[in-house]
Amino acid sequence: MKYVSTRGSAPTLDFAGVTLAGLASDGGLYVPEEWPQFSHDEIAAMRGLPYAELAARVMEPFVEGSLTPERLRELTARAYGRFAHKAVTPLVQLDEQHWVLELFHGPTLAFKDVALQLLGLLFEEFLSREQGSLTIVGATSGDTGSAAIDAVAGLENVEIFMLHPKGRVSDVQRRQMTTVRAPNVHNLAIEGSFDDAQAMVKRIFADTDVTSKHRIGAVNSINWARLMAQVVYYFAAALQLGGPERKLAFSVPTGNFGDVFAGHVAARMGLPIEQLIVATNVNDILHRALSDGDYSTGNVTPTAAPSMDIQVSSNFERLLFDVGGRDGAAMAEQMRGFEAEKAMRLTNAQREGAAALFTSARADAADMAQAMRWAFEECGEMLDPHTAIGLHAARAAGIAADVPIVTLATAHPAKFPDAVERATGLRPNLPVRVGDLFSREEHYVELPGTYDAVRAHILENAA
Repeated sequence: MKYVSTRGSAPTLDFAGVTLAGLASDGGLYVPEEWPQFSHDEIAAMRGLPYAELAARVMEPFVEGSLTPERLRELTARAYGRFAHKAVTPLVQLDEQHWVLELFHGPTLAFKDVALQLLGLLFEEFLSREQGSLTIVGATSGDTGSAAIDAVAGLENVEIFMLHPKGRVSDVQRRQMTTVRAPNVHNLAIEGSFDDAQAMVKRIFADTDVTSKHRIGAVNSINWARLMAQVVYYFAAALQLGGPERKLAFSVPTGNFGDVFAGHVAARMGLPIEQLIVATNVNDILHRALSDGDYSTGNVTPTAAPSMDIQVSSNFERLLFDVGGRDGAAMAEQMRGFEAEKAMRLTNAQREGAAALFTSARADAADMAQAMRWAFEECGEMLDPHTAIGLHAARAAGIAADVPIVTLATAHPAKFPDAVERATGLRPNLPVRVGDLFSREEHYVELPGTYDAVRAHILENAA
């Protein structure tokens, strides 16, 4: 399998290459040169496989040439052996049509674990072959940081610098990052928003003064390997609810667009998906883009769903490239305009291509709280704020009653206890396995929200 950049001028790489590279050298994002296809019978034959086996089967075409099927199965068995639920991503039924796919049974209680537990092993695998090292620079709006740090803490050939917006993640999210004591982990709290942090990370990849000294890698969903691992749970849910004979829809709480783009990939591979619902909060750039073609940034509004407090969704570029004709030169020009003006219009081809599968919805604080109360009072299920936004969008989607709608539950409710208690009257408890989180000592560095300050800190402290 070969991978090309959405902006057309970076070298074509194999799977090992894109895993270690993260962002393409031309500023684009890597995607497969062509989408692998499964037949109806091949998908049906996956029914009943344990999650680790299903993961290896779904991902096998993407890693061809870099991992043998046997080695991939060994890695998926290790990655998913740490999850607290035997099903890894269990389904919970809310009513006749609505289901929740619980993606928070990994070590840091968020969906990012599903991909990052594997990504850490892939880094170790590919670096050991060349006796190399990797300096990861990442940005987090909450959950990516803790999941990435858990996945790579203590690895001999990997060092991680994780940026989070100071005061804009929950106490649980912050502590899951800052209480990890490992010599290869560096936590940086910066002034500003997640978008500011993400922009700095992208600049690092293009900064030759940094890249000439350190091999820079990515754990954000700009890294193809992470996104690839997220495709699996769409297959897992579909197979349990009657697929491939029966179509179903997914509602996905969305910030950086990686989780819902994985659903697009699953559909490209042959999984029968009726609709992908992009659920946003009041930071609704994706809803505006999908509903009327307006991809323009505004000010980030802090909310009780901080992982969605984003105005620049990196993975949206992958979708625009794929549905807009896969013209790298045109995509590069379009993104240059967006980066300069902070606004762009989707082309007709992009709008029509997206509309074939995607719809979107926006939820404000009242919508979110109402969805949390409904799930708790009517179904006995406690949801975190992000999942509640997804459920609000699912219930408002107007999809035919015979089509199951699966809302992706992206985090354990105990990661956001204040918001959950306000909506339901009950404060969720942390699972026993992380119950001592608030007794651990924190370690992080506060930095101004400037690229120069972050760059200097990385150059000074990277091994």
